[in-house]
Amino acid sequence: MSAARPVAPTKWLGYLGVVVVFAIICAFLAHWQWSRHEEKMAVVHQLEQRYDAAPVPLQEAVPTLGAYDPGLEWQPVTMTGRYLEDETLLVRNRPLNGQPGFEVLVPFQVSGGDVFVVDRGWVPTGNAQDAPDLVPAPPSGEVTVVARVKPGEPAVGDRTGVPGTNQIATIQLSEVQARVDGDIYSGTYGLLASEDPAPAEAPVKSSAPEIDTGLNLSYFVQWIMFAVGAFAFLFYVFRQERRNRELDEADESGDDSRDGRRGAEAKRRAAARPRADHEVEDELLDAAGR
Repeated sequence: MSAARPVAPTKWLGYLGVVVVFAIICAFLAHWQWSRHEEKMAVVHQLEQRYDAAPVPLQEAVPTLGAYDPGLEWQPVTMTGRYLEDETLLVRNRPLNGQPGFEVLVPFQVSGGDVFVVDRGWVPTGNAQDAPDLVPAPPSGEVTVVARVKPGEPAVGDRTGVPGTNQIATIQLSEVQARVDGDIYSGTYGLLASEDPAPAEAPVKSSAPEIDTGLNLSYFVQWIMFAVGAFAFLFYVFRQERRNRELDEADESGDDSRDGRRGAEAKRRAAARPRADHEVEDELLDAAGR
């Protein structure tokens, strides 16, 4: 029996290089998907830890006007003071359940003189004008407020408020500062959780955000499987080509023993194949004729 000819190494080294490059790309994409998954899980964890935590004094969570700790996002803080109702601001383009509306920002003067911006909730756009029909008034006099801290929003493109009105485009605290008397907490504002005394009527309060963890973990697993599958496919193709080469060389050398094995294999497969009805009948007739 003649020896099988060696497989050309240059071609397979090229194939291996392509598979390695593909696997590296898959690894980078898998790493990116894992990073995105970890970021979302960190947000979920912080929301679970902070949203329903016990309130802490505002001065403890935000010790200076410009301070903000991202690790305290959603942390409830408590403060006592009075609302500056005359300086109420409306944030435009805030839909809720498909209905257009506004967020109601009311500066809150904390006992001691500083001003903390409180988002009291949502009101719908009016029926006849681009403004609410009614903005419920905050409680008057001394009020104790619990609010969840949030970072200020960045400017969005060229979006601006409406000149001559109390409407602004985003909760950009630098713009809020320009419209409010006194120094405000410029690093954070608060989403209202409760007021004491409670008003008879109030805007719709913000609800807990729905965090979608997405499919990043599934995509991470898929990219790893693609990388492993590429090597498995290369190994399969290599084995198939090597087997085909051996068979071709056996045919060329006239290897009788191999041909005999092939014939025996063909007979075995034919014997194992289910026989048709007419073949059974022919066999019975042949046996009767004997």
